[in-house]
Amino acid sequence: MIPRPEWLKQKAPNQEVFEEMGRMLESLSLHTVCESANCPNIGKCFENKTATFMIMGDICTRNCRFCAVPKGKAGPLDFEEPLNVAKACRQLKLKHVVITSVTRDDLEDGGAECFSRTVQATRLLNTDSTIELLIPDLCGNWSALAEIVAAKPNIINHNVETVPELYGKVRPQAEYGRSLELLRRVKEIDGQIYTKSGLMLGLGETVEQIIRVMRDLLLAGCDILTLGQYLRPSEEHIPIFEYVTPKKFDGLRDIALDMGFKYVASGPFVRSSYNAFIAMEELKKG
Repeated sequence: MIPRPEWLKQKAPNQEVFEEMGRMLESLSLHTVCESANCPNIGKCFENKTATFMIMGDICTRNCRFCAVPKGKAGPLDFEEPLNVAKACRQLKLKHVVITSVTRDDLEDGGAECFSRTVQATRLLNTDSTIELLIPDLCGNWSALAEIVAAKPNIINHNVETVPELYGKVRPQAEYGRSLELLRRVKEIDGQIYTKSGLMLGLGETVEQIIRVMRDLLLAGCDILTLGQYLRPSEEHIPIFEYVTPKKFDGLRDIALDMGFKYVASGPFVRSSYNAFIAMEELKKG
C-alpha cells in the first residue's frame, strides 16, 4: 500500500457541526453525497453550511469500482423529496445549490422527472439561488435528458471520471462515448446552460491520455473541468496507482485553461461539487 502523503491529510470535522447538519438532513429524510461517498471535504463543507444533495435514495444500481456509494436494489422514490431539498436549501441559505443522484438504471427515465421536479421546487423556495445538477448518463435516453435540460438548471455536470483506456477496469457499466454525447446534447438543446465534467487522477492514466480527454470534452462543448485525486474507499475498491502531486495538478490546470476551458479546478482535494459556487461566481463575471 502506498503511504498517504502529507498534502492529503485533513483535520477531523467539527463533531458538533457535523451532528447538527446530520439532524437537519435526517428530519427531511435527505441524503448527501458528502456522507455516502465518504468525501474528504465533508468537514469543511458542513462547517460552511453547504452540502451536495443526493436524490432518489442512497442505493446505486451500478457497481463502479471507485465509488463508496452502496450498491444493490434501489428502493421506491420519495415524492416529498424535491420539496424537502428545497426546504433544506432555504434553511441553509444556499446561494448555489448542487444536486446529484445515485444511478437509477431501474427507472425508465433514469430519474429525469425527479431531477426536473427538484429543480422546480428548489427554484420556488430559493428564487435567487443558482442550481447545478450532477447527473448520470441515463443509459443514453436522450428524451429523458431533454426533460432535465428543460428544467433549466444553470449547470449540468456529468463526469467522465477517467480516461477511456481505464473504463473496463474502473466503470465497466459506463461508456465513454455516451458520456461525451450527453454533454454535447445538453449544449445542442440549450446553449445557455453551462456544462461540466471531471476526472479522478491516480488510477494509472498518463498525462497524454488526460490531455486527449480534455480535448474530447472541449469538442463536446464542456465549459468547466474538475481534476482531483482518487482516494480508495476500502480494500474492495480499485487500488490507487499513484498520489498525484499538487504541482502536477497545477500544471494540468494551466494546460486545461490554455486549451480553452472557461473554469478549471484542479488539486488533490478537488471534487465535482466541492466549492462549486466559485466556478459559478467566476462564470457570472464573464
